[in-house]
Amino acid sequence: MGYHPSYLDHFLKTQNFILRGDGPLPFDYRHYIAIMAAGRHQCSYLITLQKQEFLLQGGDHNWLKGLNYIPQKLRNLYDINKILAHRPWLLNKSHIEKLTKGKDSWSLAEVVHAIVILTHFHSLCSFVFSCGVNQELDQAGGYQYHSQDVAAIKQVTNSSSKSEPKDVPIVNTIQDWKNSTINSPPSPTEPEVGITTLMQRMKTLSEQTEECTPVELAKRFENIETQSAEIGIVGPEPQETPADVGCYVDDASFVYQDFAKRGDSQDIPTFRVQDYSWDDHGYSLVNRLYNDVGNLLDDKFKTAYNLTYYTMGGRTDVDTSRFRRAIWNYIQCLLGIRHDDYDYGEINALLERSLKTFIKSACCYPERVTKKDYDRVLREFKHSEKVHVNLMVLESRMQAELIYALRTVNRYMTN
Repeated sequence: MGYHPSYLDHFLKTQNFILRGDGPLPFDYRHYIAIMAAGRHQCSYLITLQKQEFLLQGGDHNWLKGLNYIPQKLRNLYDINKILAHRPWLLNKSHIEKLTKGKDSWSLAEVVHAIVILTHFHSLCSFVFSCGVNQELDQAGGYQYHSQDVAAIKQVTNSSSKSEPKDVPIVNTIQDWKNSTINSPPSPTEPEVGITTLMQRMKTLSEQTEECTPVELAKRFENIETQSAEIGIVGPEPQETPADVGCYVDDASFVYQDFAKRGDSQDIPTFRVQDYSWDDHGYSLVNRLYNDVGNLLDDKFKTAYNLTYYTMGGRTDVDTSRFRRAIWNYIQCLLGIRHDDYDYGEINALLERSLKTFIKSACCYPERVTKKDYDRVLREFKHSEKVHVNLMVLESRMQAELIYALRTVNRYMTN
């Protein structure tokens, strides 16, 4: 995230506030909820960090043995965690009601605080996996030195105390992220659309003046929705969940399902942003129930949504707004959210299939993304620009989960 300092600043402020600032939930609960959220995507990197934080906050060692050892009140949150992580459209007010009634009940403020932590860590898993962030050296499962390199390391560290850490030969034994070739060969079946072509398409789109009818716009959304269901995802299913992660996971077989295949669409209509949006509804509700967090989230969403350096690959003075909108709205389309005023036809013009596959995987199945997948897309883009795309996955996904959850809380409060 350091490639994008203006964003990083908002990210850290928000994360710091929800985990360490004023709020209705006790500190040990906050970190445990983060562990539960990261467990849905088997993100051992985040789980390890949050376990350390949990213990620093005086958390009970026994809870770290797994979900069977935690208080019933926390256990009751698990359904909402699971649904928000994979199929947020299934959340309904009975889930909120179950939490707020009876023994071990939650206050609405606590529910909203928990929801903000869950959505933050679900979407952070997307970022961690799609950027290949891995355990630090001092953590179990982190980078490990080859035994034959130990002498070399001693030599490096003795010869100069000023030497940069990058002189130390490091090998990662866990994932193939850092070991794979830096640039994988282009996929033979699918030559990538170059930046020049992409810029030309953006120019053409901005010059078009014809207005689409609402019916046509709706049809284009459905078209993208159906196509997204046909797009595969990267990587095979992960093997057995490691035991140190599996103890925080319940119902591991509950995973993302394409929104277009959601069964009877009468029961679950498309979420129209015009009916319940972050700007007009979610922001004020979250601020009312969990003071100040709305402002922090709003700044973070806006920064990610509007972030641009007017560059693309090596080109400068490029207006990238259309490309960025297409990515943001495609992610929310995967989660069943439609922006009425957006022409979804632009998504097919600007995002090619390999990029859609990467985005869908990063958003819905982040644990399957590998370094090869990262190298295979946007090959003319700089590393910092790819990270930028991953930031949009993080924020667009988080916003989508949050508005589903806040709309549900609102329905519960008003009925």
